[in-house]
Amino acid sequence: MTRTLFAITLAALVTTTLPAAAQTTLANIRAKGHVQCGTSTGVAGFSIPDSQGKWSGFDTDFCKALGAAVFGDPEKVKYTPLTSQQRLVALQTGEIDVLARTTTWTMARDTASGLNFTAVNYYDGQGFLVPKKSGVKKASELNGAAVCVVTGTTTELNLSDFARAVGIQIRPVVFEKIDDAKSAFFSERCDAYTTDASQLASTRATLAKNPDDYVILPELISKEPLAPAVRHGDDQWYDIVKWVVWATIEAEEKGVTSKNVDEMLKSADPGVQRLLGVTGEFGKMLGLDNRWAYNVIKQVGNYSEIFERHLGMASAMRLERGVNALWTKGGLMYPMPIR
Repeated sequence: MTRTLFAITLAALVTTTLPAAAQTTLANIRAKGHVQCGTSTGVAGFSIPDSQGKWSGFDTDFCKALGAAVFGDPEKVKYTPLTSQQRLVALQTGEIDVLARTTTWTMARDTASGLNFTAVNYYDGQGFLVPKKSGVKKASELNGAAVCVVTGTTTELNLSDFARAVGIQIRPVVFEKIDDAKSAFFSERCDAYTTDASQLASTRATLAKNPDDYVILPELISKEPLAPAVRHGDDQWYDIVKWVVWATIEAEEKGVTSKNVDEMLKSADPGVQRLLGVTGEFGKMLGLDNRWAYNVIKQVGNYSEIFERHLGMASAMRLERGVNALWTKGGLMYPMPIR
């Protein structure tokens, strides 16, 4: 087969095998005038509504960043609260455009569930919260314990794996909703509560009458890379969500913040120029305005600003950056180059 004929045949094959819905998510979003973002039913620090129904949090800000990238307006986002059992189906069926809801990137979800995880925006791990009065110092001492856990999650599976691996008996007390699991724990229906360590910190800080009465055990029993997810079949939207996350990390690395971004438009750094759309056609590669990343940083902030606002030491969560620091500072946050 000649090279020309091969190219024509390959192009025809790609065209005929693309899903019918491919390449339409961005167009649909523009037509309805907002990004529909799947979120939690309420996790302090990550995504939670106030009394007026206004959402805020770490995950919420990445939804706002998409609004800024697509529309130049971070408020062009609507939120769909989802339980752990509802979240994947809502994305699969098109009820939401993106899932930004403390969801762990796993092989099964990335393949058999028809989802594409974009870029990790938080590296977490599962832990245990116990009353200090219990005297429990490490997770292996939970033999015979009743442990509150949310069903339909990797958390529930990890708990079972951990008990088998260390040879102890744990009695899971399962709940569909996060709030019900937390309430049961603080009502002493369970000896421990297990979920991602970041959410344990959120729970202790916001729900405990006296946070010092509760201890997060030191062991992490799993890897929990959290990332926004989109449906299979639309590479353009997948690229947009992925590069919005990386742009916030690149901005931190380059020292570009919401406060100095206008001044940084004059930077002689070629990397900053490409990031902010001063040079190149990188926005057009995504189907966006070339100022897409400028709008994200100006209106929402860089990764550090987002983290510190909702999770950092000055917030109610009081979480250190740890492995979520930049790769240049001993962490895992490593943005792909814009060039």
